[in-house]
Amino acid sequence: MHQKGSSSFILIIGFMLFALFFGAGNLIFPPMLGQMAGTNVWTANAGFLVTGVGLPLLAIIALVYSGMDDLRSLASRVHPVFGLVFTILLYLAIGPFFAIPRSGNVSFEIGIKPFLSEQAGPVPLIVFTVLFFTLACLLSLNPGKIINVVGKVLTPIKLTFIGVIVLTAILFPIGALQAPVTDYQSKAFYKGFQDGYLTLDALGAFVFGIIIVNAIKQRGITAKKQILLTCAKATMIAGALLAFFYTVLAYMGASSVEKLGHLENGAQILAKVSNYYFGSYGAVLLGLMITIACLTTSVGLITACSSFFHSLFPAISYKKFAVILAVFSTLVANIGLTALIKVSVPILMTMYPIAISLVFLTFMHKGFGGRPEVYQGSLLATFLISLFDGLNAAGAQLPVINDFFTRYLPMYTIGLGWMLPAVAGAVIGYTIYMIRKPSLRAQELRLTKQ
Repeated sequence: MHQKGSSSFILIIGFMLFALFFGAGNLIFPPMLGQMAGTNVWTANAGFLVTGVGLPLLAIIALVYSGMDDLRSLASRVHPVFGLVFTILLYLAIGPFFAIPRSGNVSFEIGIKPFLSEQAGPVPLIVFTVLFFTLACLLSLNPGKIINVVGKVLTPIKLTFIGVIVLTAILFPIGALQAPVTDYQSKAFYKGFQDGYLTLDALGAFVFGIIIVNAIKQRGITAKKQILLTCAKATMIAGALLAFFYTVLAYMGASSVEKLGHLENGAQILAKVSNYYFGSYGAVLLGLMITIACLTTSVGLITACSSFFHSLFPAISYKKFAVILAVFSTLVANIGLTALIKVSVPILMTMYPIAISLVFLTFMHKGFGGRPEVYQGSLLATFLISLFDGLNAAGAQLPVINDFFTRYLPMYTIGLGWMLPAVAGAVIGYTIYMIRKPSLRAQELRLTKQ
C-alpha cells in the first residue's frame, strides 16, 4: 500500500512551492505592469498570470509526469547535446546572468536608493553590490541552517507587510487608473503574457520541481501516481497564492500613477508606495526585509548553480565556482536594475517559447512514442521564430524577415508566432519518423541477429 500525502503535508508543500517562486525579485514586475497597463490592468494581468503562474506550475507537473530526475535528463529526450546546452543556459539565466544580479539590484533599489539624492551617481550601487555579494558568497561557501532559519522567519513577515501594503492600496487607492501606454493600449493581454517571462519562474520550475519531488519522496510517498497527485494539489495552492499577490500588486501599481507618475521599475514603485502610505519608517522596514530576503535568495541560487557547474567540471571546486559566480554577478548588477531587465528580455523571448514547447511535448510524450524527431522538429521550428522575436526585442530588426512573418505567420506581431511552427515542426518530425520507420526496423533486426 502506497502512502498518500495528508492535507496538512500538501498545504506545507504548497506554501513551500509558493515561497520558492515568490522571491523578492518577483515583487517588482506586477506593479510595473500595472503602471504601464493602467485601465487595461486586468487584461494585462490575465496574460501575466498565464506565463507567470500557470506555466511554471505546469512545468513542475511536466517534470514529475516525465519521471525524470533532472532537467538535463528531460531535455536529452530531444538530443543529448540539446539537453546539456539547454540546461547550462537555464542555469546561467536563473543564476549569474539575471536572477542572482537582480537580487542585489532589487535590494539596492528598495533598501538604499530611496534615501539617496539624485546626484549620488554610481558609487553607492558599486559599494552596495560588492558588500552584498561578498556576504552572499561567504554564506554560500558554508551554507548552514542560518539561511533556512532567516528564510522561514522572514518570509511570513515579508508577506504580512506586503499584504498590509496591497490591502491598504485596495482600500485607499492612491489615485484613479490612468490610460495605458505603449503596447498595453492595444495588446494588453499579449504584452502581459510576455511580461511573465521576466519572472524566470518557468525556467526555475525545472529546478524547483526536483526540490518538491525530493520533499514528497522523503515523506515516504514513492508511487508515481501519488507523487503526481500530491504535486498537482500543492501547485494549485501555490498558484492561488501567486495569482492573488500578483493581481493586487498589479492593481497597486496601476492606481499609483496619478500621484507618483510613471517610474523606471517595479522596485521604485514598491518603495515609493510604501513611503506614501507609511512614511520613512515603512520604507526602512520594507528595505530591510527585502534585502535579507534577496540575500537568502542569492545564497540559494549561488549554491544551486555552483553545485551544478561543479558536477559538469569536477576539476573546478564548488567553492571556486561560488566565488566566480559572486564576482560575475557583482559586475552584472552594476548595469542597474532597469538595464538588466532590458538586456534580459531578448534572451528570455528566445528561451521561453522553447521551454513552453518542451513542457507540452513532455505531456504528449507517450502519444507520439517519445520519438526524438518530434521533439527536434518542434523545438527547431520554435527556436527559429523565437530567435527573431528576441532580435526584435533587442532592437536588431530584420525588416525583410519581419515583413514576411507578419504577412504569413499568425500571431507573429504579438510575439506568439512560434506556436503554429511548433505544432507544424512536431508533425513534420513525426512524418520523418514514419518514413524512416521501415529502415529503422530493418536495422534493429540486423542488430538482433548479430
